[in-house]
Order: sequence, then C-alpha cells, then structure tokens
Amino acid sequence: MSNIATDGTPLAANPLTRAVLEIDEYAAGLGWDRPARLFALVDTSQLRVQEPGLADQLGLAEQSVAGSLTPIEQEELPSGTALDEFLATIAWPDVIAGCALTVERLMLPPSAEAAIPEDLDDAALASWVAEHPERQEVRMTVAVLRDGARESAVRLRAKDTASEVLTGASLVPGLAEALTATFEA
Repeated sequence: MSNIATDGTPLAANPLTRAVLEIDEYAAGLGWDRPARLFALVDTSQLRVQEPGLADQLGLAEQSVAGSLTPIEQEELPSGTALDEFLATIAWPDVIAGCALTVERLMLPPSAEAAIPEDLDDAALASWVAEHPERQEVRMTVAVLRDGARESAVRLRAKDTASEVLTGASLVPGLAEALTATFEA
C-alpha cells in the first residue's frame, strides 16, 4: 500500500504526518546523495488568506483540509557548516507553525554499535561507519511544530519505495530536539 493517495497527497491521519510524507516524497523525487533541505511549515488556510498569490503559485486548493500544513523549502544550507551549528542560528517568525529538515546519513544496526571503537574523533568515526559492512544509507525527514508536536519519516536507500517509509514521532529524537530549539527564544 502506498503512502500517497490518487490525488498525490500523502495518506496520513494528521497534518504533521502528511507534511512529513509530502517532504519525503519530494526528496525521493530528487534522488539520493543530496544536501540537507530545510522547510518552513505554514498553516495552509492562513497562507491562502495572507498570501493568495503564493498559494496559487504553490497550487494550493481553495478548500484545503482544516489544519493542513504547507512545506515551503528554504534556501540551501550553507556548505561547510555543521548541521547543529547551522540550526543554532535559525529563528522563525511567528507566522511559521513549524519546520522540517530532510537529511541523508549512514546508520548502523544496534548490533554493530557495540563494536564502535571508543577513541575515535568525529572524522574517524564517520570513516569507520562508512566502511562498516552493515551500514545502511537512510534519508530522515523530521518535522516539529511550535506546540512541541513531532513526526519523522525514515527511508532506507535499500528499500526506496513510499510503502517502505517508516514514520513515528520518536524515530530521530536528537534532530527533533535541535529543530524544536529553533523556536525557543
């Protein structure tokens, strides 16, 4: 079963999950080996009222689902800046309901994590993980709202189909916390 309805919208119970799946599908359409992408999440009905021209440009229907969120991609993240350092510089205006980030990483299964050498710096650890035979390439999309709601989608490169995308609020807690911090004054 696909996560996408026949009209192209993600099948999901709540607006945040729909937004995460929409971003995941967008990133999947761009392919792998892409830089991280940051999105502002705005209330779709507010966007239609406050910025009708932009809403039309984005193809947003007049009768959007109540509470739906529209992801708006932000400028490309600066190259050479660590993701956590970049996120620490972000402050969102009040009109932004939430934000999302999609990023590719290498992950190890829990069984392999026990074998990680303890004396590695960040560069050596990244190299060790990249060479590990059990590594998995993943694309993580994490979204948070100002009210603290969280959602994540994880897509394995080895199972790169919409029906294989895992979703859950606590799949990537560290990244969710970093995104939540962008709303704290």
